[in-house]
Amino acid sequence: MRRVAIVTTSTVAGVILLLSLKPHAGSAVTAAQRGIGAQPPAAGSTAAPGTSSGSGSTSGSGSGGGSLRSGTYTGDAIDTRFGPVQVQATISGGKLTAVKVLQVPDDDPREDFIVTQDVPVLTQEALAAGNASIDSVSGATFTSMGYVQSLQSALDRARA
Repeated sequence: MRRVAIVTTSTVAGVILLLSLKPHAGSAVTAAQRGIGAQPPAAGSTAAPGTSSGSGSTSGSGSGGGSLRSGTYTGDAIDTRFGPVQVQATISGGKLTAVKVLQVPDDDPREDFIVTQDVPVLTQEALAAGNASIDSVSGATFTSMGYVQSLQSALDRARA
């Protein structure tokens, strides 16, 4: 009987904790507003957020298969625990040449630190790797996962 009371109490406490989590209000700030981002898009690229330049289909999945078409491609806005993350990839000569951060979470000072310190590290790693197969940054796990997923969606759009 005592076990039943403990299990029931633990379950109720767990449900209360889950229900008390604050849902994300959807606050995001563009990278331009924060003054961050990697290299500027290549000359002649005029893709707006949510669009991609270049032609052809957007087939392909994962980081393998097919070469990349030159152009600027905007990745999906990925909802993370702390807010949306969205990047734009510039491809030149079949290689990833620039990544521009379009949206990042911006709700508290911890996220400000992540945006100014850790997002540039993700960008450097992506440019060095030439794809979205990069490690997440410790302490910025959710932002890292959103960055990688958004970058991968942009690269998928660039597949020939």
